Amino acid sequence: MLARAKIMRVESGRQIALAVALFLSLALLLAWPAAARDAPETFADLADELLPSVVNISTTQVVQRRERPGGSEIPQAPPGSPFEDFFREFFDRNQPENAPRRRATSLGSGFVVDPSGFIVTNNHVISEADEIKVILADDTQHEATVIGRDPKTDLALLKIDAGRELQALPWGDSRSARVGEWVVAIGNPFGLGGSVTAGIISARQRDINAGPYDSFLQTDASINRGNSGGPLFNMDGEVIGVNTAIFSPSGGSVGIGFSIPSEIASRVISQLRDFGRTKRGWLGVRIQSVTDEIAESLGLSAAAGALVASVSPEGPAELGKIEAGDVILSFNGEAIEEMRDLPRIVADTDIGRSVPVEVWRRGEVQVLSVEVGELDEEQPVLASATSGIDEDDAETGVVESLGLTLSSITTASRGEFNLSEDLAGVLVTEVAVDSPAAEKGLRPGDVILEVSQEEVLSPAQVAAKVDEAEQADRRSVLLLVNRDGELRFVAVRVE
Repeated sequence: MLARAKIMRVESGRQIALAVALFLSLALLLAWPAAARDAPETFADLADELLPSVVNISTTQVVQRRERPGGSEIPQAPPGSPFEDFFREFFDRNQPENAPRRRATSLGSGFVVDPSGFIVTNNHVISEADEIKVILADDTQHEATVIGRDPKTDLALLKIDAGRELQALPWGDSRSARVGEWVVAIGNPFGLGGSVTAGIISARQRDINAGPYDSFLQTDASINRGNSGGPLFNMDGEVIGVNTAIFSPSGGSVGIGFSIPSEIASRVISQLRDFGRTKRGWLGVRIQSVTDEIAESLGLSAAAGALVASVSPEGPAELGKIEAGDVILSFNGEAIEEMRDLPRIVADTDIGRSVPVEVWRRGEVQVLSVEVGELDEEQPVLASATSGIDEDDAETGVVESLGLTLSSITTASRGEFNLSEDLAGVLVTEVAVDSPAAEKGLRPGDVILEVSQEEVLSPAQVAAKVDEAEQADRRSVLLLVNRDGELRFVAVRVE
């Protein structure tokens, strides 16, 4: 009886455990859709809604035609094919001036952003075109006028007269788009208009070295040649990106496409419509990345921000008391995590607005006020200095811990290294092999302007500043170096 009672209790416990397990499983199944959405059952309704607003762009360019001996024309790749650029590069370069001319066509995509006929596309789609046609979803063709273009973000705005109001697309908020969310791309790949593909956002804020304001959305939605200028949609049917580039060793989609986020595109397009050009904020500084060594030499706890290498004379930064050697930590309340963040944030700031700028200067944080200017052509920046001295009066010296042989700037050395007349500092005449200075790329002809953010005019001053760094147990010393008129900070390890 006792054994039987034990068995019954065990069986009863198993039943209870099984019931609890089933209950928990059911609860998890019910909660699962809230935690992670399943893939949409269909994209058909969304596609039906969006397709009428996506257009094909056809461009024509008159180029020299090259013929084979005997008069037969060299074949051309189909428009939009992966080999189109190859054929153009191979057969159209080095044309004789009297060669016959032909008309080359290429295809791209775009989308309607205003019922009156404003069309967004990529600048590279229409940049060399002599004629531009927009083909609507109903296959009607319309001549397009270029309202404005912006090569730095690869965006362009066109205008057509369709004789009726068009269905426009709304901009969405790319800043709220999350990695893993579903997106839909519509475009004209390889000339196959009205193609719909779907995928997810693979990454955000990608820098692909396409321009100074790179912050692309990456997606695995199929994007191919001809998709350029087409829209990338969220599941609400809003444009959160303009498809512009792919990474592909084959020329076709391998699941790595890039879109200009709407937070950048919408602002640029608005300016192109209002002014025919972009109006970007300008700070007037030349900047570089803050490396771990530079951060350590400046006493920063982390390698973040943008290091000011030089300041444009009479520019907004100089008027706002920003100095070379400052590390800009935040601009207008936005943290500068990496150097490349600063140009984009400044460019998006309203011109004429006074904003707070947080900088790291000589071991402490300072907050300055800067009135943002309008970006124009960059002006060369030269260090203020004195003229050269005679060779007999030159001072020389060696800083063994860095591996540098130094000299005062003389009249002769100005000519030898093509140094400007107003450049002052300490000339690098020799760099020891395998030295810390050699590791950082210093070379004869470089001019050291500052050591540890203090001006130097002689080799002895450089040596003294390096000794101070060693006595303070710093592992590296920060040099401001002029090379061919370009200024940059270099953190050199102290041996």
